[in-house]
Amino acid sequence: MTPDFQQYHASLAAHDDLSINPSGHPSLDQQVDRARRNLLKGGLGLAALSLFGGVFGSRELLAQARLLGFAGVPVQTAADFDRVLVPPGYTARPFFSWGDAVLADAPAWQADASDDWQAQLKQAGDNHDGMHFFPFAEAPDSHGLLAINHEYVNPTLHPNGISFVDGRRPLAEVRKEQAAHGVSIIEVRKDTAGHWQRVLPSRWNRRISALTPMAIGGPLAGHALMQTAADPAGRTVLGTLNNCSMGVTPWGTYLTCEENWPHYFVNRDAQDWEARVAHKRYGVGNGERSKYYAWETADPRFDATPDAGQPHGGQVNEPNRFGWVVEIDPFDPARQPVKRSAFGRIGRECAVLSLGADGRMAFYSGDDAKGEYVYKFVPAGRFEAANPQANRDLLDDGTLYVARFESNGSGRWLPLVHGQQGLTAENGFASQAEVLVNARAAADRLGATPMDRPEWVAVHPVSREVYVSLTNNDARGDKHAVDPANPRPHNLHGQILRWNEKDGDPTASEFRWELFLLAGEQPGTKDQEGQPVPAHLSGTINGDIFSSPDGLAFDGAGRLWIQTDYGDDEPAMQAMGCNQLLCADPLSREVRRFLVGPRGCEITGITWSPDYRAMWINVQHPQLSYPASDGQTRARSTTVLVTRDDGGVIGS
Repeated sequence: MTPDFQQYHASLAAHDDLSINPSGHPSLDQQVDRARRNLLKGGLGLAALSLFGGVFGSRELLAQARLLGFAGVPVQTAADFDRVLVPPGYTARPFFSWGDAVLADAPAWQADASDDWQAQLKQAGDNHDGMHFFPFAEAPDSHGLLAINHEYVNPTLHPNGISFVDGRRPLAEVRKEQAAHGVSIIEVRKDTAGHWQRVLPSRWNRRISALTPMAIGGPLAGHALMQTAADPAGRTVLGTLNNCSMGVTPWGTYLTCEENWPHYFVNRDAQDWEARVAHKRYGVGNGERSKYYAWETADPRFDATPDAGQPHGGQVNEPNRFGWVVEIDPFDPARQPVKRSAFGRIGRECAVLSLGADGRMAFYSGDDAKGEYVYKFVPAGRFEAANPQANRDLLDDGTLYVARFESNGSGRWLPLVHGQQGLTAENGFASQAEVLVNARAAADRLGATPMDRPEWVAVHPVSREVYVSLTNNDARGDKHAVDPANPRPHNLHGQILRWNEKDGDPTASEFRWELFLLAGEQPGTKDQEGQPVPAHLSGTINGDIFSSPDGLAFDGAGRLWIQTDYGDDEPAMQAMGCNQLLCADPLSREVRRFLVGPRGCEITGITWSPDYRAMWINVQHPQLSYPASDGQTRARSTTVLVTRDDGGVIGS
């Protein structure tokens, strides 16, 4: 859009990527440097064999035929590239953009962004992210609901960008920004010609925003740590924030996850901020204004500075009410969303299910910041397919674990349980509630492995192998030592790691892991000056290069889809071009580029119809004028529908 637009997203990225983990312990032992050298010198295959004693991926479970049945598309480096490129034989079309009607009485989107906040509550929110297709049982391949996250907002939400009047935000602007966060649920179906369309009006269509009341479930419901002057009972939160990735339950509900929520709050009391782990360890602002939008200048709920003159210290606990998994029933618009506090409070990227044959479950999450951790939550109960009501509150009781990746390829899940492993009152954890509210600090205490920005998790549909994207970390080697799971200093390109739980049990406390790939350029590549690309920018990709893996998902055939998020104007990313969607074969590790998005965007969010003949992905914060692509119209974050021209399965 403009240099200011680029600067805005760069500033958000800088806040998102901050390393605030104070733990200085090296996560693994002195084999680290040798393992890193082996990986970079000998290639991933040799390193994996020597480090793990075998190759991951069951040849019996994974398809013998080549999984990647499409022609790869080239990188797009042109500064004015403003469309979505897919392989020959495929079509990509804009399907659902910021401002599109969700409710039947929503006004038409105004290209000058003059819609007010009441209109925005009825329209698609901004910056589409994680999403899922929920089919109707009577016609699963042609009729369903799309649940779509709206992570944050762009300055283009307003006619003249984000503004201040006498140092304060206009309340009308703040309300529109709050309305543009959250989740859209829309009904979609094939028409008589076989084309997918949005359904309007629909009794299922729904907007959930930063202004939607939602219940608190689990151990923190009614706890003193959740009580504020506005909600002395500590049981009802107004809204959800920074909804990035997601998950689904086997009983058909949507799990939206709150990621970079700390930057919406400010605590101006420097002494209190320093002592309050629930603020400092998460990066709640401690300056004149909060780090994102300065909402607190118009809405006091976001000013978390303690006020002794108000009940419960005013809004000092308001940040404690964010950072959770929020469960939403897409098929029951009357049912209130619930924040499931047993999952723990982090900067959560996702909550991805692994379901055992006996009904036992695990939900995996990345905490998306430099040097943070990988978690899993194991509910105490089991899923009962024949008894839906018994599953309704399964997520309110269970155990949260954090991962330690050992240097020999083994791993352990460390339970974050009050009274165990130093999680005691003497160390600042007076109860399980304090452990969950301060999950990052509890994980520090247990000695979890600091990771290179852990983001999305994907579980193979048959083998239950678990994959996690580690997007990048330019502070690796400085604040946290390199190690076999995070083997590169100044890691600009990231990696994908995978593991097998012991005995294939999602609830196991032990696992075996390996690096699936290191993203980056091919070894031996030369830069524009003809010099070899530095080792920390070279990867181990078998196929098309990419940087900064973010979104991950498996389709039903076991193809691993990889989405990227990097600044495509950064010098180190020039060879990568615009952000991408790629597809990988887990057994051969071949990677092929399937889609390229418009300049300045992130490619994120992915879901399919049950027959895998329709794919939806999201183009977030395009820089130019997509989806109009006319060089004039205001750019809009957009959900894109991808289909094969012959009606076949995507990717085959």
